[in-house]
Amino acid sequence: MSNTEQSPVVWTPSQETLTGSRMGQFQAWLEQQGFGPFADYHALHQWSITELDTFWQKVWDYCGLVCDTPAKRVLGRREMPGAEWFPGMKLNFAANLLRLADGDHADKDAVVAYCETRPVLRKTYAELKADAGALEAFLRSKGIQKGDRVAGVVTNGYEALVGMLAATSLGAIWSSASPDFGIGAINDRFGQIEPAALIVVNGYGYGGKVFARQDDFAELIAGLPSLKVVVSVAQLPGEAPIPGEMVTTWDDALKAGEGQAPSFTPVDPDHPVYILYSSGTTGKPKCIVHGTAGLLVNHAKELMLHGDVGPDDRFLYFTTCGWMMWNWQASALMTGAAVITVDGSPGYPSLNFLWETVAKERVTHYGTSARFIAGCRKAELQPAKTLDQSHLRVVFSTGSPLLPEDYDWVYSDGAPNVLLGSIAGGTDICGCFVGSTPLLPVRRGEIQCRFLGVDAVAYGDDGQPVSAGRGELVCRQPLPSMPVSFWQDPDGERYKDAYFNTFPGVWAHGDFIEFTEHGGAIIYGRSDATLNPGGVRIGTAEIYRQVETISEVKDSLVVGRQIDGDVEVVLFVVPADGQTVTDDLIKTLKTRIREGASPRHVPKHIVEVPDIPYTRSGKKVELAVARLVNGSNKADNRDALGNPEALDRIRERLVETGLLAR
Repeated sequence: MSNTEQSPVVWTPSQETLTGSRMGQFQAWLEQQGFGPFADYHALHQWSITELDTFWQKVWDYCGLVCDTPAKRVLGRREMPGAEWFPGMKLNFAANLLRLADGDHADKDAVVAYCETRPVLRKTYAELKADAGALEAFLRSKGIQKGDRVAGVVTNGYEALVGMLAATSLGAIWSSASPDFGIGAINDRFGQIEPAALIVVNGYGYGGKVFARQDDFAELIAGLPSLKVVVSVAQLPGEAPIPGEMVTTWDDALKAGEGQAPSFTPVDPDHPVYILYSSGTTGKPKCIVHGTAGLLVNHAKELMLHGDVGPDDRFLYFTTCGWMMWNWQASALMTGAAVITVDGSPGYPSLNFLWETVAKERVTHYGTSARFIAGCRKAELQPAKTLDQSHLRVVFSTGSPLLPEDYDWVYSDGAPNVLLGSIAGGTDICGCFVGSTPLLPVRRGEIQCRFLGVDAVAYGDDGQPVSAGRGELVCRQPLPSMPVSFWQDPDGERYKDAYFNTFPGVWAHGDFIEFTEHGGAIIYGRSDATLNPGGVRIGTAEIYRQVETISEVKDSLVVGRQIDGDVEVVLFVVPADGQTVTDDLIKTLKTRIREGASPRHVPKHIVEVPDIPYTRSGKKVELAVARLVNGSNKADNRDALGNPEALDRIRERLVETGLLAR
């Protein structure tokens, strides 16, 4: 069966979208300058990777990015790792995010912040810029300088954005974590980067409960001797601020710097703007350093061209400050859109809350996780039938592959008129390799395209592109938002090991992917979690695709168990409320997997468990469970997990079923 037959078209761009979207206008603008003509998106993409330097310069120009000193050229060194972007440029990140904060746009919504513990907060672009300038002045008065790290243990709201803008305006480096992280997990991150300033909430609300954390965060401060100043945010207004001599409240910090404009200190193009972290499930997280110009221009391309986000739009991405999607969402400020932030549980007070917020705030671009969409499908939600979605144009999904059945739900009951943009990339590039475009149809179960400027292909084990079928997702040419380094990796060896050792000179991302005959993509899971029963490579997403559409199943996780030189597939199942894993359900699961995937995909063992372990950014923890199943004594970093007790329950069930020795 061909991919075209497997993947029916579920959304088609109108003529108005083809010509009126920002990407359609970008294409026409290029053609007016003598590039092209481009027959379709794929021709535009081919040009973007053939004329890499020209393409990225045109993105910079078209998106109206600003710098103090222009670059001498787009690419200096081209080799990977070590590509040099925009040599000679001087710029400021915050200046670009606030470039529309003056003039006609000053009084438009910049941030609308929802959370469980405080009233909705609405701030204009003028207010955002003023507060960023005031906080920057306060930080400077405490000795914070260019190159220092400013860390935030913050919720996804207004203060996080002001903190990041203040830090990056003065040339400091922003790094954030979510306040639900354990102190060990935060220390594993911030202890490595030695922040000079910390912005920290006094607690948070989640699912209708309040979690005061003053004592925990006082302990965190005591463990960070590099700190010069701490700013305490009253996320829980009725609770005391964080105690300590160097602590200033948020309101007092802003008062101290009132009336000071942001400095927008110019920095080099590869000057660090953000430090992000790998999940850290197998040890201390890697500290991934992103450069200013590269991240900026890549986010401009992704949000303005691929996302079609502009100054009249309203953008909501449900995220925490411990996930790269927060940084992605923050960059939407450069488009002039209103950024609608939501902090708390996505299911509180009901699973419909986010859809209701989308309707109430007239959101045009709504971003969520594949897991949330699957939850809406299983709960049989029907926001399309009960809410006003007249403003909504795009729904983004990421975090894990989006099941074909979830496309069905979106286009029947979820949001039938939107472009459903399944996007995929990672913390490593703080962006996407593949995702959506307004210039192509959406096909059921498929990511639409490779992103512009991304030379992505699937490689076989021989280091050559596969002509058909699956392989390793690689990127053969430099991308501006590839990290400039890892923190405390002076010779670059850890960085090189992470991405360039599998195929020298080529970025290997670690996803198992297939590119379809019409240029779309299907991701089958992480390549380090693929299964090899009988020597046939299987992506875990292929099994989830079958299992998680069965109504009796709430969640699942699949791993390989090494035995006698082969691999057995072990499937862990969390039954739906009121259900158990019966012989009949096991039979149903095996039949569905055999018919929907293949006989080789059928699990040898199906084990009922009460919960599946997830990282704090919502990814299934397959590798830790695989190590458990295979009797490894390697200790996992439990602080990196959102629910570490799930690993304990799985261990108990493995012992009970005889799959693991006591």
